[in-house]
Amino acid sequence: MAVFKVEGGHRLKGELTPQGAKNEALQILSAVLLTKERVVIHNVPDILDVIKLIELLERLGVKVEHLGVTGVTGVAAQAAQAATAGLPAGATAQATPVGASAQAVAACTSACISHSYAFCAANIDLDFVRSPEFGKSSAALRGSVMLVGPLLTRFGFAFMPKPGGDKIGRRRLDTHLIGFEKLGAKLDFQHEGSQFELSAKRLKGCYMLLDEASVTGTANIVMAAVLAQGTTTIYNAACEPYLQQLCKMLNRMGAKISGIGSNLLTIEGVDSLGSTEHTILPDMIEVGSFIGLAAMTASEITIKNVAYDQLGIIPDQFRRLGIKIERRGDDIYIPAHERYEIESFMDGSIMTIADAPWPGLTPDLLSVFLVVATQAKGSVLIHQKMFESRLFFVDKLIDMGAQIILCDPHRATIIGHNREFCLRGTRMASPDIRAGIALLIAAMSAKGTSVIENIEQIDRGYQNIDGRLNALGAKIERI
Repeated sequence: MAVFKVEGGHRLKGELTPQGAKNEALQILSAVLLTKERVVIHNVPDILDVIKLIELLERLGVKVEHLGVTGVTGVAAQAAQAATAGLPAGATAQATPVGASAQAVAACTSACISHSYAFCAANIDLDFVRSPEFGKSSAALRGSVMLVGPLLTRFGFAFMPKPGGDKIGRRRLDTHLIGFEKLGAKLDFQHEGSQFELSAKRLKGCYMLLDEASVTGTANIVMAAVLAQGTTTIYNAACEPYLQQLCKMLNRMGAKISGIGSNLLTIEGVDSLGSTEHTILPDMIEVGSFIGLAAMTASEITIKNVAYDQLGIIPDQFRRLGIKIERRGDDIYIPAHERYEIESFMDGSIMTIADAPWPGLTPDLLSVFLVVATQAKGSVLIHQKMFESRLFFVDKLIDMGAQIILCDPHRATIIGHNREFCLRGTRMASPDIRAGIALLIAAMSAKGTSVIENIEQIDRGYQNIDGRLNALGAKIERI
């Protein structure tokens, strides 16, 4: 397995462009199964979770056509295109085209290359859906859970294996399963294969009140309901920008969804959906990661094309840590921070930063807030409400010299060093995607050299992160 060898203490300077949003991509790619017609998707991130889902769609019988790359121009674009020609998706980070100039290769490395694909799900291999190979492949990828809604509503049956993904505590499937049952699906749990089988001749619309505002649960139920008979009303629906993007795409395909952006969705079922073209939003988690990285390493960075109006309270939450953020059109400029001071509440009590369903703060960024606070002036309580094991990486930061008190699985208090003491380089392993990027940020700010193992977790969510940061002055070696 590859590791990152990180030489800390280097300031970065330059521009970064966020990749396409991972969480949106997994929903949008699943939705191509809802129609026989061609669906074109732009700004697809070249990351492991997305690559695996595209490969799974191909094995299901979806015709996948790679239309090209964006993010680089001229010779560099030709080099990137050549690098992917005849290779599986995701090869761009490692592949170097024969005859490509050093300048072109460097441009490919420094840019965030996004991909455009066309999908046609006219001929699905239903025997493969029932096969052990499908169960094994989908179980290894948590995003595969969102294939269930499209398969169930279009073909009348689907399998939901116990999903893989991050080890961040229990991530129950009840919201998905109860929603499908309310739409009329019959549920059968197969203990031997640890999977759920769902079947229905045709789903029927109904009213449902979700027990939690689950993003993937809402997306799955929405995709099932668009082809159901009658009207479905979903209350306590998730309303994240990614879910809004999915609903808007489905409406362009002929679905009838109203209430988009609210927690009350109404879906009038239709008989079929057609073709469309869709562009995935920039990844807000990567935008937030870059903001934290800039502050922690005292770097001057411009983050380009961030879809600022879709970031919600993310910029303001970073400002609570004392980080200066300047909006320039649709870009974000972060000046070099010699110091940054955590605010306190108006009554003088310690600042608390907690996750919450949208429009609250996404839980995927709490690990970044936590690590950035270690070098701030002041103290903050990080409260991870939605997952129970996402703070268990703090022992690695404590080994680096951070002052953190882990109160319980959900809360950690950070006492900032105010840059008076540097973190120390050490050897550590990435337990999940978001902890992985936090550890990388810590290593880049630390004194000395760090080694980060299990970087496949980081690659699942961050495209060519070492190459892009090295182009701005970082010293990260993949070995």
